[in-house]
Amino acid sequence: MTEQRHVAVLMGGWSAERPVSLVTGQGCAKALRDEGFKVSEIDVGRDLAEVLTKLKPDVCFNALHGQWGEDGCVQGLLEILNIPYTHSGVLASAVAMHKERAKAVFRGAGLPLVNDIVISRYDVAKQTAIKPPFVIKPVNQGSSVGVFIIRPGDNRPPQELTSTEWNLGEEVMVEEFVPGRELTVAVMDGKALGVTDIIARTTFYDFESKYSAGGSEHVIPARIHKSAYEQAMDIATRAHAALGCRGVSRTDLRYDDTKGEPGRMIILETNTQPGMTPTSLVPEQAAYNGVSYGALCRWMVEDASCDR
Repeated sequence: MTEQRHVAVLMGGWSAERPVSLVTGQGCAKALRDEGFKVSEIDVGRDLAEVLTKLKPDVCFNALHGQWGEDGCVQGLLEILNIPYTHSGVLASAVAMHKERAKAVFRGAGLPLVNDIVISRYDVAKQTAIKPPFVIKPVNQGSSVGVFIIRPGDNRPPQELTSTEWNLGEEVMVEEFVPGRELTVAVMDGKALGVTDIIARTTFYDFESKYSAGGSEHVIPARIHKSAYEQAMDIATRAHAALGCRGVSRTDLRYDDTKGEPGRMIILETNTQPGMTPTSLVPEQAAYNGVSYGALCRWMVEDASCDR
């Protein structure tokens, strides 16, 4: 019975994406209570194993984002404790979170990518790594944390890269900038839910436009050429499978329609722990398919498992 199932919602943590995780976790916890589950909210610390051993939940709803929560670390802990958990397992989470490794998997699966190099943050700050425009991003972060676009005419990359306060890794990925639209596709149980066209109100779809009120507009279904829409759905489904994801994932793409449609479709990354507030992209796409926010959270709990 649902009311007898105890779900521990893991949120917060200590990564750069802690604020996002708290919002996701609180939204999911409320939805699960409304669905009849017993819910414990856990602001994750380094004593998580001890907390879960005492709490003895039936399932963990992993609402963590970023390092330690999204990159396979907490998944490995839950495997050791033998507690079923939502979203992808250890390997898929670790590979998807590391952009260079994920691109190697995508390349092997024949998915469309842009050229990129991985370089020291100090080196990219001293020289132009590739011909602008290009994008600089941390190799192992999400939520557009630490992402910069360098355009023709910019004198130099951002000084933040050499700051002593930079804590996003010593290497960064530099990749070709693709003009056009920002698209995203959620995959649930191996099936693509739809294509959303994200219209940012800032320079690009950065942290501010993702999480501030009015920062972006989401258009679903995306008003793009039918063949491009189908291609986006196919790419997301194949990326989900290639990484070995389970549960829900979300794949972000760029669609260059600047020379007309159908245009050029490029995969950017797959998020194994996408945002799950009631107004986030995945719940929006679920609602587009007739699945309410509560029903989506319920399904994720019922789908939870261990890899082994």
